[in-house]
Amino acid sequence: DDKTLRTILFAFVAFPCTQYVVADQLLAAVVMSGKGKKESQLQQKSPAEFFSENKNIAGFDNPGKCLYTTIRELVENALDAAESIRNLPLIEITIEEVTKARLNKIRGVEQHDRLDAELYHDFESEDQKKKRLAKEAKDQEKLQKLIAKKGEGASDVTAKKKEIEAGKKGTVGRGNLFYRVTVKDNGAGMPHKDIPNMLGRVLSGTKYGVKQTRGKFGLGAKMALIWSKMTTGLPFEIYSARKGQSNKSHFVLDIDIHRNQPNVHREEQQPNTDHWHGSQISLTIEGNWSTYRAKIIKYLRQIAVITPYAEFSFYYKAEDDKGSMRLVFRRRTDVMPPPPRETKHHPSSVDLELVKRLLQASAANNMVTFLRKEFACINADYAERLVGEMRSGVDVTTSPKDLNSTQVVRLHQLLHEARFDDPRGEHLSPAGEYNLRLGVMKELRPELIATYQGDVRVFEGHAFIVESAVSLGGRDVKPGINVHRFANRIPLLFEGGSDVITKTALKRIAWSSYKINQSSDKVGVFVSIVSTKIPFKGAGKEYIGDDVEEMVGAVKQAIQACCLQLKTKIARAQAAREQKQRKRNLQKYIPNCCSAIWGVLEDMAGSQPHGPKRQRLMQQDDMLEQVKHKDVTLQVLQSKLAEYIERIDTDMALEYQVQQGMAGAAREQLLLMPMTAKHAYGPELHSSTAVIKLLTGF
Repeated sequence: DDKTLRTILFAFVAFPCTQYVVADQLLAAVVMSGKGKKESQLQQKSPAEFFSENKNIAGFDNPGKCLYTTIRELVENALDAAESIRNLPLIEITIEEVTKARLNKIRGVEQHDRLDAELYHDFESEDQKKKRLAKEAKDQEKLQKLIAKKGEGASDVTAKKKEIEAGKKGTVGRGNLFYRVTVKDNGAGMPHKDIPNMLGRVLSGTKYGVKQTRGKFGLGAKMALIWSKMTTGLPFEIYSARKGQSNKSHFVLDIDIHRNQPNVHREEQQPNTDHWHGSQISLTIEGNWSTYRAKIIKYLRQIAVITPYAEFSFYYKAEDDKGSMRLVFRRRTDVMPPPPRETKHHPSSVDLELVKRLLQASAANNMVTFLRKEFACINADYAERLVGEMRSGVDVTTSPKDLNSTQVVRLHQLLHEARFDDPRGEHLSPAGEYNLRLGVMKELRPELIATYQGDVRVFEGHAFIVESAVSLGGRDVKPGINVHRFANRIPLLFEGGSDVITKTALKRIAWSSYKINQSSDKVGVFVSIVSTKIPFKGAGKEYIGDDVEEMVGAVKQAIQACCLQLKTKIARAQAAREQKQRKRNLQKYIPNCCSAIWGVLEDMAGSQPHGPKRQRLMQQDDMLEQVKHKDVTLQVLQSKLAEYIERIDTDMALEYQVQQGMAGAAREQLLLMPMTAKHAYGPELHSSTAVIKLLTGF
């Protein structure tokens, strides 16, 4: 009991020499005290409850990142919905600031005056207030001195002002910041009866299977809805309409986290007078726009790069209109990549538990049919050979459901030991070189760009494709290697240092061998990987592992292929610059050269010829006579020399292009229909812009 424990603890403190005896007595007392307690009960958690307690797994680490992840999940759902019906996506994103007073009014919470100010975290004592005011006065004094020294518009002054403003915000405290997020699309919409389960039940959806998907966990927007309920307690609102429907669905619901069930507050159907189709989801969450503003804008910019066929309209509505902003990422093309298709499991990619599940769920009545229908790259003949190799009491007539545990293990081993054709990757949907090039050019406007799409490769039975783009120059690009990562056509913005793309771009590419300076040149590296299984690492699946050799090799090859293209373009650009510089250098000396030559000619024209050589020259050329009669002047000499430099420069440039293979690479055949069938081509006529073959013999 408590009295015994107090006695033992007193003896332990008062008489240190008896500590071993006291320790034994204390342990015995604790054990005896626990005998009368009730045993712990076995408890279960729903999927929604698990993710609400481990929200960092799904990218909901802090309020700022929660706002970012919410937008990302809703935008990617909107893209999937539009692409599923082959409709060019038009997505509208709105973030609206919600003050605490307004939120309390929505929730019906009364605003009370503070009775005890010291209870609150933003309480400031008199001493703290004096220190703060003294610090602010000192900062203002430093700012005024800096303005007097460098001027009002200096960069150092601007940085100091931002530092002072940040310090003031820090002293006030973070507090709770709330936002209403709305995302609207023109996609397929959702069936009315399925909306509660699709949005109000965790780990339920339409994206499960062997298929390339944008999602990482299969949570979709549900984690955002859980975060909304945890921070504001408000339900979310959804409007949805299918194509051709005269009505649109309207739901107000939330998630029962404990039971993982939807809780519908309102359900109705409204007239769809404007014939709209798609979905619009609105929810109110806690977040932090100021800390993750740059990340959200960067995400939208990169999603616009990888999906140039989509149009994104973003509006941030602040309480103060001065803080509001609008961004529009316009559509650049109407060419959409083919949609990803669901495929069968590859035999070498299945685990033992999946084999058991496929056996029990299969409708096949024999093993040959089971192998042929449930797995890719297995035809009827090969299935018979596999069944014959299994033995262990299994033949072609054995039903898949009749296999015992030993036979299932034998089947699993055989599937991993036997040879199978690699998956062809027809079920994958990369963005494509065309779209990737357009996206980079639209958002960055680089000076040079090269793109590449690799062949289908395989790791652990899963096909994947790597496509890349490398750009030089452009707007808002910092000097050095700027890596942009994409997985299944979605941007990856966090934990880039451990990613296979970042490591390959920074450590495995010899940029100098491609005439690229990785320190001073503005290099953009864009790499997109699509697969039915992306080897993500980390709890939040924010980066792709660097331990898959096949993927390392594919990423390196894709970047190198772009660099090779750029090397040729850089060489051409350097040659063009050298040509222009050579031309400028020659033209710079025209006045001096012509003046010197003209002085000699004038002296010779004004004097009588001496000796036979001078007389022969005058007989062969009447240049001096033209000078004497003013037919040749200094200006004529300068113009003739300028024309000669232009002609020589053009001839040298064409010769260089022919040597570099440009003439053959740039040639396009433009054929004119001859009037008769009897004709032949004459010799090539070269000019600075074209190579012409004339028709002869007709």
